[in-house]
Amino acid sequence: MAIIKLPGLADVHTHLRVPGGEHKEDFFTGSAAALAGGVTTVLAMPNTTPPLTTPAVLAETLQKAQQSIICDVGLFAGASPDQIDLLPQLAPQTVALKIYLNDTFGPLRVEDLPTLQACFETWPRQKLIAMHAEGPNVAIGIGLAASYRRPVHFCHISRRDEIELIAAAKAAGLPVTCEVTPHHLFLTRADADRLGPWADMRPRLATPGDAEALWAHINTTIDCVATDHAPHTRAEKESATPPPGVAGLETSLPLMLTAVKEGRLSLARLIELMATNPRRIYGLPEQPDTFIEVDDQTPFTLTNEALLTKCGWTPFAGWEVVGRVQRVVLRGKEVFATGRVIAQPGSGHIIQ
Repeated sequence: MAIIKLPGLADVHTHLRVPGGEHKEDFFTGSAAALAGGVTTVLAMPNTTPPLTTPAVLAETLQKAQQSIICDVGLFAGASPDQIDLLPQLAPQTVALKIYLNDTFGPLRVEDLPTLQACFETWPRQKLIAMHAEGPNVAIGIGLAASYRRPVHFCHISRRDEIELIAAAKAAGLPVTCEVTPHHLFLTRADADRLGPWADMRPRLATPGDAEALWAHINTTIDCVATDHAPHTRAEKESATPPPGVAGLETSLPLMLTAVKEGRLSLARLIELMATNPRRIYGLPEQPDTFIEVDDQTPFTLTNEALLTKCGWTPFAGWEVVGRVQRVVLRGKEVFATGRVIAQPGSGHIIQ
């Protein structure tokens, strides 16, 4: 066994399912899964039930989080066409604004220009705007970043044309950043055909050429790796109308460290993608005396049974990887060791 010491990771794209989806995940199980994956900071998306679009819902959700979290958690505000006037009230207690230009569940899809303009005009400039934008909608997001001269972060970019367009925008000096997910790096449409609903997510899995393009930009255009951790129960995935989304908090680091071992990127670059850059992009606070210890040499097999996420399954079950997290220390306190959560509920910090 060879142990390496890494900074606590930051996953800036997760769905912790509170409120309304606690049967899939909750703040305790989600933050436990995060620690098991070496993640000490998570940012949770606003497309909950009800969504995080009003001060009342946000306040109640933050209260639930503070009682349960064992790593640090920040919440996104959601852009809802019917409640845009409330955005300035949400900003002080959230880390960023999420705008959905493509498929989502609930009332958060934005399809009209006045709502987009209102988001860019009323959301405080010191806080980031993140977008779910696919295909031509990436160009819309880039145009808004240029027009309003403010940063835009693109979530889960998955196609060759999208990453190449973002590369061109960056070359032109526009203030855009982007993330990719491990499932879009490691899985393709062939896996979707093989796994069926267990590999169904949004954006959908793409072609091998799209995955190759992401890898080609891993050292340049791509700013961070984020999981889009989106758990659903087995019963939901096995139903007649399975919802899209897969868990990812516990598999992300092993998959990426396996890629390091295979020479696809350096360890230094992995630290940038999964720790340094996410904190810089979102302006997240530092966590003093925080680190993770990882065995980056001994192979092990990912299994559903070993997961701490409430949903209890992964599309990567059966994959041989390296990178098992042995120990996590958060602000000087051991919070996870050899597969066991040590931290007490409520010991994590809320990020605003």
